[in-house]
Order: sequence, then C-alpha cells, then structure tokens
Amino acid sequence: MAHSAFDCVIRGGRVATAVDQFDADIGIAGGAIAAIGRDLAAGASEIDARNRLVLPGGIDTHAHIAQLSGAGIVNADTFESATVSAAFGGTTTVIPFAAQHIGMNLADVVRDYMALASQGSVIDYTFHMIVSDPTEVTLKEHIPALVAQGHSTIKVFMTYDRIRVDDEQLLDILLAARRSQALVCVHAENHGMISWMGKRLIDGGYTSPKFHAVSHPRGSEAEAFNRLVAFAELIDQPVMIFHVSTAEGVAAIRQARGRGVKLFAETCPQYLFLTAKDLDRPGMDGAKWICSPPLRYEADQEAIWQGLELGDLQIVTSDHAPYAFDATGKLLAGPSPIFKQIANGLPGIEARLPLLFDAMVSNGRLGLAKFVEVTATAPAKIYNLHPRKGSIAVGADADLVIWDRERQVTLADGMLHDRAAYTPYAGRTLTGWPETVIRRGEVVISKGKLFAKPGSGAFLPRSGGEAAAPRNRLSADIDPARNFGARIL
Repeated sequence: MAHSAFDCVIRGGRVATAVDQFDADIGIAGGAIAAIGRDLAAGASEIDARNRLVLPGGIDTHAHIAQLSGAGIVNADTFESATVSAAFGGTTTVIPFAAQHIGMNLADVVRDYMALASQGSVIDYTFHMIVSDPTEVTLKEHIPALVAQGHSTIKVFMTYDRIRVDDEQLLDILLAARRSQALVCVHAENHGMISWMGKRLIDGGYTSPKFHAVSHPRGSEAEAFNRLVAFAELIDQPVMIFHVSTAEGVAAIRQARGRGVKLFAETCPQYLFLTAKDLDRPGMDGAKWICSPPLRYEADQEAIWQGLELGDLQIVTSDHAPYAFDATGKLLAGPSPIFKQIANGLPGIEARLPLLFDAMVSNGRLGLAKFVEVTATAPAKIYNLHPRKGSIAVGADADLVIWDRERQVTLADGMLHDRAAYTPYAGRTLTGWPETVIRRGEVVISKGKLFAKPGSGAFLPRSGGEAAAPRNRLSADIDPARNFGARIL
C-alpha cells in the first residue's frame, strides 16, 4: 500500500481565518498543516468537515489554574481539569500564571509551576509570571534569566493587599521588563478607592454579595489605567491592560493609543454578557458572580463591544478563576461571609468560545473574521506565538476546531468540565458548538469524548517579540539629549 502524503486530511470544510473564508481540504503531517487546497490526496485518516466551519484553535491568554490567590485560596482546577475543560470548549493553547507571593523565589515558583503543567496539561501552554515581591534579586537576576528561558510576560497587580505593588515598585518592574524585552500585563484598579469604599460599605452593614460591585468604584479603573499609561510612557515600556470592564476604561485606552502609546488591552465574556444585577440574588447565591473587576452595566457592555470593533481592545480572554460554591471556595469563610471574604473569580475557560461564537457569528455581532481575530490570531501575535499558533496556514501547528454552527446547547450547572461545578451562564441557549478539537494534528475532542492524555500538552517557550519591543520614543525626562545628559534607563 502506498504511503499517505498526510497523516490526516480534514475534508470539505469552510475554512476561516481572521482575514479569509474559503472551502478547502486541510492536509496535516507531522503535527503541522502541510497543505491547504481542493481535492487533496488521501490521508492516513480523514475527517469529514462538510457543512462545518474549520477555525484555528482558540488561545486563552488569561486563566488561573492550580494557583494560590492573593487571598490565600487555591482555585478549584488542576492543570488536567482546567485544560480538559478548555479543550472541550475549543481552546488549544492557554497562558496561566506562575504566581510569586511575598517572600517567594520567582525562579522556584516558575520551576514548580512548570512541573504541574507538564504532568497535567492536555493542551499547549506557556506562562505569565506574577511578580509581587520585586526584590533586587527578582529584578536583576531572576527576571532576565527567566525571560531568556522563554517566560516573556510579567503580570502585576495595582490592588489586593497581599500581592499589589506600589507606584515605585511598578516603575522598577517596567524598567526590568524593558531591559529584558518582556511584556508587562497589569490588573489596574485604584487600590485606595477600593479599600476606602469597602470599609464604608461594611461599616454601614452593606455586606451581601451584591455590594461587591459597588465596592470597586468604576472610576478606580480609568484612574489606574491613566496612571499606568503615564508610567509606561515614562519608561517607554509596552503594557497589556487586563479585563477592561467600564466605558471609562475603554475611553482611557482609546485616548492613550490615539496619541501613540504602545498599549494593548483585553476584556472577558463576563463583561460582555453579565451585569451587576446578576449579583442581586437571594442569600449567598450572588457570590457565584463575584469577580474583579466586578460586573458592570449594559452601557459598559456596549462600550466594550465598540472597543473591540474599533481595535482599542484586541483580545477576549476567560480570566478563568474557578471556585466551587462551597466551603472549599466561595464559602471558605463560612456560610454567610461578607463580600470581602468571598473568593473573586468565575469559571469560564470552556464557555468562552461558545459564548462569543453565539454572539459574534450566529447572531452576527462583529462577524466570523473578528471572532477568529480576538480569540486566536491577535493573542498569538501579541504574545509571540504566531505564526506557529493562531491561524490556518501551511507550516503552522495543526491546532484546528471543527464547529457545528447549527447545534444549539443550553448551558447548565454541572455540564462543563472544570471543577467549579457551576457556570455563571446557566440557562443560556447558544447556537454553534465545537465538535472536533485537534491539537498539533491529534484529535483531542471528538463527539463529546476526550482522547488526550494528561501531560500531552507542550510548553511553548517564547521571547517577548514585537509587542514587547519599546518604541524608543523617550520622554523629555528620560532622553539624555533633553534632560541635561542624565542616563536613567
């Protein structure tokens, strides 16, 4: 029998990228896309994709997996459970967080986190490094060495008592990132405003879950964005703003990008499909919808959709942070905790793509090309995984998802594969569902069954790439030609 030219051929699907749509076969060999065309030669195996969409595998660049939170709680998912859930939802690459807390050695943190991922992940992965203790050793030794090893993004928090960095520390981290050409990602909210508001709510007896939304004043977001932008401009260091939730935040980003600041931004499905009203439920039920930044309002949703349409926001991530609604998670402080004692975070790694597909493709909001862009291509480019990931092209990894665009699924608690055991989107009926998921040429999900083994996902070392490169537009305070010769950087 003649040797097949391809390990697998995906036959007769409607292929879509961020820029094109066409009917074609896709030939896969050695884990990569080897050919795209009509009537390709037979493969060793074949998948019938007629009447189906064939899209790039999703890339989720913001997920908390097996991670100790700033409140000292480990979230519900292992690497196996989280990445299995991701795969069922059509995601083939994930970027979670190796989280340093005060007193921890960053190099040890990354090493230990690598071990967890290598044992459990069923999809490909790379990491963000959370830096909360920017000691001289962390800044001058660990960050340069770890970036050289392929860990090229750093996350910092501007709020949360146990892990936030102050303004001067943030400037130090931005400078260390610039010297190593790493991208800095930021949870940007004004800590003082949140602390002040939370104390006054609690003193007034306003302690139920719904008051979490009030405890993060919406102005705390835009203020922190503008402060971060000022720091980034001073250091000439690109930054990514995480989980944009307000219209004011979108406006601040648009203004900064409009004057040439190298700034990227993401949002999440919860800020597109949920509102603060979801927290207003009997008893403690509203705790399921507590996340930070908190859920906002319909007008904010519209502003965020417009930000995606105009390109002010480039990515939609899950910010998957699963905590079970029991004493191991949301109710760790007891059956009737005040909102300050409730773990912040929502499960969402599996629902992200179906939610967005239903809105953007099935219901026509921004369309198929934009769906691929914000869920696969843009994240791959910003985090320097492209052209290996994020598109359908000869030579790219064969990370592909075959979508049944007609299938309707009603989300319900317990039906998804993470360990939170509930979904904040229960009761929603979505049109369009990932049917077959392929990672580097191997079928990992087909017809509701998992075929990948724990640890079969691959680590993706990467440099900072173009997104992390400074523009070398020095401010007058930093430019030696204009600051009397002082060399700050």
